[in-house]
Amino acid sequence: MRCCKNLFRSFFCSVVLLLAAQGAQATEISVRNPQLEANEDGYTLAADFNINFNSRLEEVVNKGVVLFFAVDFELTRSRWYWFDEQVIRRNKTFQLSYHALTRQYRLSTGALHQSFTTLDDALHVMSRLRHWQVLEKGEIKADQTYLAGLRMRLDLTQMAKTFQVSALANKEWNLSSDWLRWSFSPMPSTESTPAAGVPTSPSAPPVPAGSTAPTTPSAPATGEGK
Repeated sequence: MRCCKNLFRSFFCSVVLLLAAQGAQATEISVRNPQLEANEDGYTLAADFNINFNSRLEEVVNKGVVLFFAVDFELTRSRWYWFDEQVIRRNKTFQLSYHALTRQYRLSTGALHQSFTTLDDALHVMSRLRHWQVLEKGEIKADQTYLAGLRMRLDLTQMAKTFQVSALANKEWNLSSDWLRWSFSPMPSTESTPAAGVPTSPSAPPVPAGSTAPTTPSAPATGEGK
C-alpha cells in the first residue's frame, strides 16, 4: 500500500510539473520600459520586449513560413457608472521570414524592410520598439488620467488555416506576453501659455482713425529746484 501511495504521489508531482512547464511556455514574451513621449503631433511609444524564440518556431521560419507578430496598444479611461471607456486602440504588425536563396532573415513592418544574416539580429531589432505614433493631437484631454496597456503576441489569425489548426493543439505556438498596464496623464498644452516669470500687460485700446493717441500726463516736478 505504501508503495502504491509513493507511485501515485510521484505521478501527481510529475503531472503538476508538466502543466506548470506548459503554462510557463505559453508566455515567452515580456514587456519592459514602456514610455509615452510627447511630440508636435501627439505622443509616440517606445518599449522593449524580451522574446524567447523556441526551437519549433525557428524550424518553421527556416522552412520559409512567414510569422506575424502583433503589438497591441490601448488607452482606456475608468468610469464609475459603467465599464471602462476604450479611448484608443492601435496595432502594429511585424512580418518575420527567411529567404533560402539569399540566406537572410527579413523583418518587415509597413513599408520598412530590413534584412539580417542571423535570426537573433532580426529578433533584437523587433524587440526594440521606437517612435511609434500612437496618439494624435486632440484625441485625449490634459485634465484626464488614463490607463495605457501594451502587449506583443504571435498573430496566428494572419497565417494559413492549416497552421492555425495545428497551433490550437500545440503550446509551442502560444507565444504572447501579458498586458502591461500603467497610469498615464497627458502634459498640458503650452502653446498659448506665457513664459514662466514673465508678467503679461493689457494691450492698449485701439486709436480711432484721424485722432492722436492720448498721452500720459507727466509726473509733477519735485521741490528740489525751488
